[in-house]
Amino acid sequence: MPTANVNGIDVHYERGGDGPPLLFCNGSGGTLEASAPVIARFRQHFDVLAHDQRGLGRTTIPPGPYSMADYAADAVALLDHVGWDRCALVGISFGGMVAQEIAVTWPQRISRLALVCTSPGGAGRASYPLHELAELPPAEAAAVGLRLVDTRFTPEWLDSHPQDRALVDARAGGAATKSAEVRRGELEQLGARRGHDVWDRLRAVTCPTLVAGGRYDGIAPPANSEAIASQIPGAELRLYEGGHLFFLQDRAAYPDIVSFLAG
Repeated sequence: MPTANVNGIDVHYERGGDGPPLLFCNGSGGTLEASAPVIARFRQHFDVLAHDQRGLGRTTIPPGPYSMADYAADAVALLDHVGWDRCALVGISFGGMVAQEIAVTWPQRISRLALVCTSPGGAGRASYPLHELAELPPAEAAAVGLRLVDTRFTPEWLDSHPQDRALVDARAGGAATKSAEVRRGELEQLGARRGHDVWDRLRAVTCPTLVAGGRYDGIAPPANSEAIASQIPGAELRLYEGGHLFFLQDRAAYPDIVSFLAG
């Protein structure tokens, strides 16, 4: 597996697929291993560059605190490492926050932008404070987290919607005991997420932009997507039938995102 030494850390990354260049930025706690099925779908249409962000997966877990600017700088340094001057960019959840930071700081590097189930912070509203969820007892955190993923998710709803039940079970099945160091990296990421605020800078985004959200998202509610779209010149807003994982729930979402990024 390739590794790039950038900004004083070793960043584990993968590149694969055919088509236009696309940088993929993952969500909170997301690793290349855990997100392989999602990344694989984008590889059917793009030359995809994806990485374990600082503190996660096989990438270095440096001393904190981390900032959103750190995550953005790591991603842009990785673009330099592979020789990409310009590419499309998709960011999911936390990755959408990183993507916003990249797009307002280095607008010349991004050709097209998809911001998926994410928030601008500041006056435009933040996503749910997951650092608070992390402080709850595991059983309570699981119960609260279920409704955050999709505000419709009750035991009754899941009993009558087997596809959503399978989605919940798959996420629960992916849980594993983590070392203290791995947990530290995840908490440092949540700290950076807590300070995210690009609201006043979003007008610096110059590329065509799609803002996509789920109608029942309890982490990044539709109002947050609407706020982002209102600030980015010419941005297109699309809402889908689902929650924070609407791109796995609404069959129209992936084709729409792919089509937009392909231009």
